[in-house]
Amino acid sequence: MEKEIKIGADGFSSKFGFVIACIGSAVGMANIWRFPYLVSEYGGLTFLLPYFLFVVIIACSGVMEEFALGRWGGAGPVGSFGRAAADRGISRRVGEGIGILPVIGSMGLAIGYSVVMGWIFKYTKMSITGELFELGQDMAAIGAAFDAAAPGADTLGEAVGLVVSNGIFGVGNGWWIIVAVAVSAVIMCFGIAKGIELACKIMIPLLYALFLVMAVYIATLPGAGEGYKFIFSLDPKGLLNWEVWIYAFGQAFFSLSVAGNGSVIYGSYLAKNVDIKSSARNVAIFDTLAALTATIVIIPAMATTGSGVASKGPGLMFVSLPEVFNGMGGFGSVLGIFFFAAVLFAGLTSIINLYETPVAFLQEKTKLGRVPAVLLVHAVGLAVAVLIQAWASQWMDMVSIYICPFGAMLAGVMFFYVMRKKTALDAVNLGAVKPIGGWFLPFGRFVYVPLCILALVAGAILGGIG
Repeated sequence: MEKEIKIGADGFSSKFGFVIACIGSAVGMANIWRFPYLVSEYGGLTFLLPYFLFVVIIACSGVMEEFALGRWGGAGPVGSFGRAAADRGISRRVGEGIGILPVIGSMGLAIGYSVVMGWIFKYTKMSITGELFELGQDMAAIGAAFDAAAPGADTLGEAVGLVVSNGIFGVGNGWWIIVAVAVSAVIMCFGIAKGIELACKIMIPLLYALFLVMAVYIATLPGAGEGYKFIFSLDPKGLLNWEVWIYAFGQAFFSLSVAGNGSVIYGSYLAKNVDIKSSARNVAIFDTLAALTATIVIIPAMATTGSGVASKGPGLMFVSLPEVFNGMGGFGSVLGIFFFAAVLFAGLTSIINLYETPVAFLQEKTKLGRVPAVLLVHAVGLAVAVLIQAWASQWMDMVSIYICPFGAMLAGVMFFYVMRKKTALDAVNLGAVKPIGGWFLPFGRFVYVPLCILALVAGAILGGIG
């Protein structure tokens, strides 16, 4: 396909560059520290079948809608929501005001991710130097190492107080948070094509390659077969369990990064001759492959030691898996390096997407250059991340449970309800090899937008579903 870049603005150099950047934004911690746990908790295929169904539903509605909205609006959520409102005869300022919420959500997640990336940088370094391997299978020592990097606080005030009284480097992981934010800023200063796109073109293939090498090696270990049997087992009665369906939906919803921000801003950098339908399909396929690859590494690895996947969050990645790798002998240390390097790539390609929305917003509203906007946004992100690092889990829950699904709902309402029907269909069909039929708008209105509301309500009631 002939390359086309937005005139007068930085953009993706090709369809492949756009797709791989979107894959990078979708492949994140949820694929690695939550998906394998859910597959383990809800019985292999019993969970996977509903998950696959929801991936298709969300990819065929929300992912396509956000790409199309951003490309049509030529801006992030603020500018695109404003133009959508104007298309219906509503004040552009009203739409722009609504679009601020997804920007806040993206910045909030970026701040929480900065803390998590600090942990990942530290553990990647510890795996390379052998410090992690020296802890052996002493779960108390492994747990203490993670507690030192990620101290907990009951309240935000307590977390901030710890940093104020002990200094940036006296609590938790301050130095590594600085490293994480600095790396993100450097990548983004180079722009879209030469920064974000190039970084994703390097890191995403390496991520898959590292997981593939780990999967092949683990397949040769005694006991791994039990893990595979479990992953591909099906309990028909389990499909009657409502928890299976709600958590499969939540995992698909949040994994595909529909939040009215990152996908919208990446869409704004997309060439007019790119088929959105095929791009959304590729993002869904490769995001799912990443989650499945992590699963066929983690569950069989745990099976080789006779242990189960007992944690659905940081504990799995920073406590349980190091203990498993350390128990594998000499090559276990190599697996540890490969694993944390792959996680590092997944995290970096996600965090640059999260920071891009507020950077673009700042540029739209202040006319700042790329580099000053990147540095200013990252400086704010770093300051807040250091202050809230002992309260990072609660911070991430607050943003992901409430702001992200609300942002996705707002984007869906803007596209499927506010924009005129012809405008919306023309936007999603621009560059299409085979135009999408009239089913798309009713499907978005009566299936996708209600699912966004479900994600918000269920998350609030259950304390998070993704």
